Amino acid sequence: MSLKEIRKNIDSIDSQIMQLLNNRMEQVLLAKKFKSEIEDNEREKEVLDRIEKNATDLINSEFMEKVYAEIIRESKRLQQNNFEIIAFQGEHGAYSEVASREWNRDLIPFPCITFAEVFEGVQTGLYEYGIVPVENTLGGSVAQVNHLLIDTDLNVVGAIELPVHHCLLSLPGTDHREIRNVYSHPQALSQCRRFLQRNKLEPLSFSDTAGAAKMLAEKRPKQTAAIASRLSAKLYNLEIMKEKVEDLDRNMTRFLVLSKEESEEEGDKCSIVFATEHKAGTLFNVLHAFAKKDISLTRIESIPNEPGDYAFFLDFEGSSKNNKVVEALKEVKRITTNFRLMGCYKERRAK
Repeated sequence: MSLKEIRKNIDSIDSQIMQLLNNRMEQVLLAKKFKSEIEDNEREKEVLDRIEKNATDLINSEFMEKVYAEIIRESKRLQQNNFEIIAFQGEHGAYSEVASREWNRDLIPFPCITFAEVFEGVQTGLYEYGIVPVENTLGGSVAQVNHLLIDTDLNVVGAIELPVHHCLLSLPGTDHREIRNVYSHPQALSQCRRFLQRNKLEPLSFSDTAGAAKMLAEKRPKQTAAIASRLSAKLYNLEIMKEKVEDLDRNMTRFLVLSKEESEEEGDKCSIVFATEHKAGTLFNVLHAFAKKDISLTRIESIPNEPGDYAFFLDFEGSSKNNKVVEALKEVKRITTNFRLMGCYKERRAK
């Protein structure tokens, strides 16, 4: 092993240490919601006692006590601040996290394994916000999220459209001619199909784009790259071999931001969900209620709910404080079932 390889290994370990410290601080913020001051002191002693017992030949207990004393001090500082958490599905570096940072940089992004975990965490108050993708210009609607939206009573408090630009990521110092395999989410691989074929790269499926980048950084497989976000490259100390490897440049994903509370600011867009009776013209009557008030619709989508039953999502431009909107919603509520105003909010497009 050469000195260059040893230094690469050290850089990789440093990156993992930073990730683990960040993960620990995330858990510290969650723990704040459950514990008291007395429990805080008891827990601190418990941590230091455990560290002393786990000392190794290269790391003595005195050194570790100093390190963890600083970690505990920083943990207390974080807990004294009123940080708010926004949950997203996927590993750190996911496009959902990119969207969350674009929506509000003051929030702390928190990764969840599933979309259901995002919804449940916001519902129980573990997270102040959740952000979920609802539709993509190339891949269409996200069915799993739409089904969760039908059953939740969470409010939509914001929306953001994010341009999705895929990057080809590699381990530092990798020669692009060595790459043979590329890991990523199946949808990302399909969106970069022509690029992969043109460069004779073998696409290999992974659970999500950021997860593929994390795996590459941790397991360091040879002749391998990942397709993920620019943020993933930064978080996992990977090199960007090439940016914008997607086949089409109109790749946009729309995200909704969820909260238990309603939006405090007056919105410019509203979302509703409803069902209709199995009668001819019922959906037409809903659309007509908006048309006669000159309200522009921006999205309508049907979702199978129960056998033979459909729920409808409808987005439109306007504010719930506008008289025309109030009258239209009153009419729609009268002629539909299971009507719910999901929220009125501001929507914008990220750069």
